[in-house]
Amino acid sequence: MNNEILNFSFQIIDDKISLYKLMNKNGIEANFTNYGATLLSLLIPTKNGKIDVVLGFDSVAEYIKAYEIGASPYFNSIVGRFAGRIKNAQFELNGKIIQLDQNHGKHHLHGGKHQLSNVPWNFVNYNEETNTLSFSYLSKANEFYPGDVTIEVNYTLTEDNRLNIKYKATTTEDTLLNLTNHAYFNLDGISGNTLDQKLQINAEKFLELDSENIPTGKFIPMENHAFDFRNSKNIVAGIDHCFVLKNHTAPAAILESVENDLTMKVYTDQPAVQIYVGGKTSDELLNKNSVEFHTESGICFETQVFPDAPNHADFPNAILRKDETYLQDTTFEFIIS
Repeated sequence: MNNEILNFSFQIIDDKISLYKLMNKNGIEANFTNYGATLLSLLIPTKNGKIDVVLGFDSVAEYIKAYEIGASPYFNSIVGRFAGRIKNAQFELNGKIIQLDQNHGKHHLHGGKHQLSNVPWNFVNYNEETNTLSFSYLSKANEFYPGDVTIEVNYTLTEDNRLNIKYKATTTEDTLLNLTNHAYFNLDGISGNTLDQKLQINAEKFLELDSENIPTGKFIPMENHAFDFRNSKNIVAGIDHCFVLKNHTAPAAILESVENDLTMKVYTDQPAVQIYVGGKTSDELLNKNSVEFHTESGICFETQVFPDAPNHADFPNAILRKDETYLQDTTFEFIIS
């Protein structure tokens, strides 16, 4: 079944999975599925033709398989309830120790087994006036985290080439919440190498990590470090770090492809961006166009609070109270030369 309204179309795969498309007047095309509220592809017209700038699998079936075999890279999905790592998979809330799923060694990563990335979300509506696609999901209490949390995610594709993601959530109990989108970008196209692209980050420092990639609570100045991206330079391998943003007026990060004369600017209201260079997948999984992704195939800009935030009193707050509303706003702007 297909339905088209100007820049929007959808296709029903089965009783749980559907596909959706947003387009704008400039030829940008964003394809989604309600499975994980996932961005399947993002096609951008460049001087070298229209290219897909996000990694991904060949079909929704491969996304499902990736989670089933425990080998998912979280390609372009909504991540939570808590994006990032939590030490020893536990934190204290209202005087009580909350024990989470230990799905990353003894630690907790991206929500554990009851995560937001591997479940079908509900299609809410399409707003023709704003070209916005909305999904919702009810994350039930006692899936390790307290509280029934109702989450809505809105994807908007604007006529000035911005893909905006807005998040909104409420809870029936005080809980922990830190959402993000785990898109893997490559502005040279999915077969390119991100080390050929340039990166700039609006930060002066990033979080120090221990040997298990858990924040120590200390910060490392970017000055004189290999990860000094205060000025634009080529990406380097091995980045999986949380950068503390200086402000919300300038772009959090800027990614540039010389090959395609394409620039992406990341804007967010979050205190940090977790930047990760990766993309290698299991040989059991079929990638888009059968491309063999490697450890520098993509770069993620996970706008969020700090990893392990609830276990550090001086880190930004990640507790959502019963009478509060969680709001987050992140935009990816594409400048086509």
